[in-house]
Formats: sequence, structure tokens, C-alpha cells
Amino acid sequence: MEILDQIHSSADVKALPREQLPLLCDELREELLQLVAQTGGHLASNLGAVELTVALHRVYDSSRDRIVFDVGHQCYAHKILTGRREQFASLRQLGGISGFPKPCEAPDDACISGHASAAISCALGMARARTLRGEDYAVCAVVGDGAMTGGLAYEGLADCGASGEPIVVVLNDNAMSIAENVGGLARLLSHLRVKPGYIALKQAYHRGIGRYESVYRVLHRVKEWIKDRFLPDNMFEDMGFYYLGPIDGHDIRTVTRTLRYAREMGRPVLLHVLTVKGKGYAPAEADPAAYHGVGPFDPAVGVSKEKKPDFSAAFGAALEALAQENSAVTAVTAAMADGTGLSGFAARWPERFFDVGIAEGHAVTMAAGMAKQGLRPVLAVYSSFLQRGFDQLIEDVGLDHLPVVFGVDRAGIVGADGETHQGAFDVGYLTAVPGMAVFAPSSFAEVGSMLRAAFAQDGPAALRYPRGGEGAFREDTAARDALILREGSDITLVSYGILINEALAAALVLEDKGISAEVVKLNRLDAPDFALLCASVAKTGRILTAEDCAATGCLGTRILAELARQGSAPKAAETRNLGSGIVPHGSVSALLAQLGLDAAGIAAGAEALCR
Repeated sequence: MEILDQIHSSADVKALPREQLPLLCDELREELLQLVAQTGGHLASNLGAVELTVALHRVYDSSRDRIVFDVGHQCYAHKILTGRREQFASLRQLGGISGFPKPCEAPDDACISGHASAAISCALGMARARTLRGEDYAVCAVVGDGAMTGGLAYEGLADCGASGEPIVVVLNDNAMSIAENVGGLARLLSHLRVKPGYIALKQAYHRGIGRYESVYRVLHRVKEWIKDRFLPDNMFEDMGFYYLGPIDGHDIRTVTRTLRYAREMGRPVLLHVLTVKGKGYAPAEADPAAYHGVGPFDPAVGVSKEKKPDFSAAFGAALEALAQENSAVTAVTAAMADGTGLSGFAARWPERFFDVGIAEGHAVTMAAGMAKQGLRPVLAVYSSFLQRGFDQLIEDVGLDHLPVVFGVDRAGIVGADGETHQGAFDVGYLTAVPGMAVFAPSSFAEVGSMLRAAFAQDGPAALRYPRGGEGAFREDTAARDALILREGSDITLVSYGILINEALAAALVLEDKGISAEVVKLNRLDAPDFALLCASVAKTGRILTAEDCAATGCLGTRILAELARQGSAPKAAETRNLGSGIVPHGSVSALLAQLGLDAAGIAAGAEALCR
């Protein structure tokens, strides 16, 4: 890599002769392809943002200026350009670098980000801090058009445009989020995309006329009158932004020149940049959704599109079976139709399928409205994304006791996406919603049975299930709220969901050491069977709970409190869980081992209690 080998910081990018920038972009693309093919990660979004990233580093000093990436999964080129190229072999692995911005890795990462639509609000906060503290640095938010379906983005835009703060919002418009964008904004941006570019003319006009202040003011008023009179409204300008674009996001010189111009304006500016997701790698350009997040693959062959059976697919199949029986069943998702297993439903009943974009709070309340009027809505959403709808869960669903069913995907440890995506908090927040029944299937078979049980509730219900496939446990025990899977006399092991596999394996390890472990499986998390648990602990005298959720809101503390209240306190107890819920990136197996939630860790904890 002739050029890339010279780059170790933002300053090195600035020092490059302008004619070498296209070659730098080519080398970055090739580097990204080869690195992600080895480690897995987000590919298409990063390939599409190469020129934009290089331009950002030509215009800004990322060690001081604040570049806030929305979501952040498109930050790979940024990390390579800021001294982390040699670490990329460890991307998304335990102890390695993150696939998202992370300030503890380098000062060039402005903040942690992993969820969409937040960058404008965060950047405005930084800009206001700059003004109040009298400091001198620039602020830029880089936002994808998919993130513009989220309500928080509009809250940030409205305040930012009215603030007058010098700030640049770059709208990276590739007509995609993960899947194709939906909604009114997508249509608006499609209209803006066909507007002819005139930034060069505007710059020449300002250079020529700007020297004559009185003439400039008159011509500016005339221009604004003509625009208001004859041209369609631009939402961004109505919010107080100076709108620039759209421009070709793969023309490095134009992007750099326009970005520098936007920075120098000293006011809120929205720069509209058109890019191609997957740019430079034909398979990713042809199918950007398939190359959004990938595992290791051979670039010469491309990623395999064969899908292994997983809990998402099991949920989708079970929902289709219910929809076949009941025409009131509808499916709702927030830009995650494929990821949550709803693609089949969407194909069979498009009129009963609703993708609202990256707008989880809206999805929850819309589902509440559907339920209020007699439909049976099911919202399939990732655990860490449903957090954004917590207020709506309580206010719009729980208080009115509406029969909305939630498929809470990616519950527990998801692995390489790290802190921002681990489903660590759903047990706590779901069980806090008034009247919410919470089911925890451990097998594909239980997904279908528990979904039917959820539909039988007269109020809201949720199923929490993990990313990936089932383990050795394949039974269907959904008919009972809790049960003893294995009899024992020395200690009670309590778990649920996918971790029941680790608890059963731990019991076998303990058996080899002469310790008899009783394994209790919980199927309902909102109302654990305390009678069964009290009887088990009365027999064994010890209890260890194993959960893939944060300590705050976990069932272990509730169980111990209830045992004490009933006078059945054990002589030894331990609650094992995800602690604070801030779990780093790494493989699921490596993280379970680190947290002591694999079979070996659970067995070791139980053995210590039995001493």
C-alpha cells in the first residue's frame, strides 16, 4: 500500500498531495475488503464512506475537532487513518479494537456510538460546550439517511438549526440503512438527489460578489425571494440550516472542497452527499444488505447467503403459522425485517406487514394503536433497540393493558458488536412494565409454544431469545412456568433461555466431582414459580442463579429476596449475571467464559458454594 503505509494520523492525510487522494481511497477500499474478509464486520457501509472519510480528515483535525459518526459502524476507514491499522486483525475480538467508535482507543473517536439517530444531538451538545467554554474546535455530525427515520434525529435537527451554532451535519445518503429505506424522508431525498449540483457556481458567486457587500445583500434578497416563490420547500432550510448539495460523495475533490466551504460558513450547515453502499466491491454494490454485516469470507467468492437455523427464523415461522390462522395478526419491525425473521411474513402478507424504519418508540406506540382497535400486532425488535421505546412500553402499552406481543431478538450476549448491542437490560425493563408477561424460550420448539402462550394473554407479552441457534437442549417445556430438569441434593442451579444449556452442562461437571446439582428451568420471568424454588432450596440448602442480563433487574436478587421473605433463605447463594451490563465485544463463547457463565464457570461457582 504505497500511500496508506505513510498514513498514521489525520495530519498525514492533510499532508498528502491532492493528486494522491484517489489512490489513497483505492488502497483504503482494498485494505477494508481484505481485513473485514478475515475478521468479519460491517463491510458495505464502510466501503461506501471511504472518500467522505478521507475528506473529513483533510478538513478536520480529528484529535481536536469533533467528528461524531451516527451509528458508527462506518468508522473503519477513520480508525485506519488514525493509527489503528495494525490492530485491525483483532477487530471485534475479545481484547481487540471495536467495530464502533470508542474514545478509550484513541482521542480521534469523539464518543461511543452504536445506535442510530443520536449524532446530531450529541454534536450540538459539543458545539454548545465549545461556545460556553470559549474554546476553538469544529464540530461535524455524519449521519446516514437511514438514521433520519428516527425521531431523535429530528429533535436534534430542529434545535441545531435554530441554535445558530457553527456546526456541519453531513447527510450520507446511500438510500439504505441496513435494508432499503422506507418512509416519507426516503421519498424526499430521492427528489433532492435529482437536483442539479450547483455548489461550484455558488462558490464562484460568493468569491466574485462577496467583496461588494451592498450588491451582495441585494442579490441575496432577490435570490431568496425567487427561491421562496418558485422552488419547492427544503425541509432542512426550513429548520434553519444552510443546505448544500447533493454532491457526488465519491468525488474526493468535490467532497473536500464543499466540506471545507461548509465549515467556513460559521453557521448550521447540512451537506447532502450521495454515496453507493458497497462501493468498489461488485457483490456488495449489487446486494448491500447481504454485505452490511458479514462473517469471515473469501473476497473472490463472496459471502455465503445460506442461512443456518436460528431463533429469529424460528420466531418468524411461528408467527406465520399464527397469521395463517388469524387475519388480525400483524407484524411490525423497525428496519430489521430480515434480521428479525419477518421477511417471509412480509412476502406472504405485505398488507399486514409494517416496517416503520429506525423508529422503535413509534413502532411500540403504533402497535398499541393497532391493538386498541382490535388487531393483534407483533413487534419484532432487537433487545438493545427496544430500550429506545421504554417510555412507550409503559405509557402506551402497559398502562392500557393492551395485547401487544414483542419478539425481543438478540437478548443476552450478542458478541462482536459489543457494549452498544448486548441485550443486557431487557429482563429488568420488560419485567418493570405493568402487566407484561415475559417468556424465555430455550429451544426452537419453545419459541412456537411460547408465542401461542403470549397470544393467550389478555395484556402485553414478550419473548426474549438469543442471537444464533439452539444448544443441546431441544425439548418443549413451555406448558409449565418453571420445572426441574435434573434432580439433585447439594445445590440448586437456576437459569433460563439459552443459558440452560450451560447450567445442564455444569451439572455434569459437578457430578464428576461428587456434587449433586438440581437444575431448575424458568420459562416465565415476570412471575417465577417461587413455590418450586423454595422447595428445591429447602432440599439442597444452596442456590446459584445464572442469567445473561445485567445485575440490576435480574431474577436472582428477586429470588433471594423472596426466599428470605418466606423463611427459606439458603445457607449459601450466588447470583451470576452480566454485572453492570457493559459487556465488551468478543465471541459469545469467549465472553461467557470471561463472565463465568459458561459450564466451567458455573460449576466452579457451585463447587465453591458447596465447600
